[in-house]
Amino acid sequence: MQATMQKGRFISFEGSEGCGKSTQIRILLDLLEKKGIAVLLTREPGGTVVGERIRDLLQYTPEAKGMTAEAELLLFAASRAQLVREVIAPALQQGQWVIADRFLDSTTVYQGLGRGLDQQAVAHINDFAVGEVKPDLTLLLDMDAQQGHARAKAVSEAEGKFDRMEDQELDFFERVRQGYLNLADIENERISIVDASKSIEEVSASIEGIIKKRYHEFSA
Repeated sequence: MQATMQKGRFISFEGSEGCGKSTQIRILLDLLEKKGIAVLLTREPGGTVVGERIRDLLQYTPEAKGMTAEAELLLFAASRAQLVREVIAPALQQGQWVIADRFLDSTTVYQGLGRGLDQQAVAHINDFAVGEVKPDLTLLLDMDAQQGHARAKAVSEAEGKFDRMEDQELDFFERVRQGYLNLADIENERISIVDASKSIEEVSASIEGIIKKRYHEFSA
């Protein structure tokens, strides 16, 4: 009798702008591939044709600068709903590892706390968008909000990109950081905090250590 394929692993990366998520995700992907682990990278918003259109509207369309917080919340949820059903759920069923550059925690924190929307309503919308598909592990890259914001702005300016989400006052990112830390305290079995103010090598070593303790196939 053929063995049942093991369900894949689902790891999300979270953190405020400028925390170094992209760099650490690339390092982890390289480690997984070297171990022969099938891995898929997703990003939010985006990852599907529908999601990429929404991403452009949310982040780079100057005319969307006056978008309401409620519209922003629903657009993020729409992108995520499509991504889960079209990409993430099928990959997990095939036994792949999925690495997500942001997932539902971003909406909980950015729209729920950063924008001040009703947190219960945000939770309901999150649940509707993702169904049963939630990360096994979330790596929260934490650092001082002012430092992270400055990093993100410098990158956007160097690349010549206008990012609507980065064009916020510092107190917005302070709320976001605290929101993440509060969430990690509540969901401490799923969310692991990583000090992102350290060197790239130190941060990646911390991430590797967390994953080794949790997943036996990564340690093999």
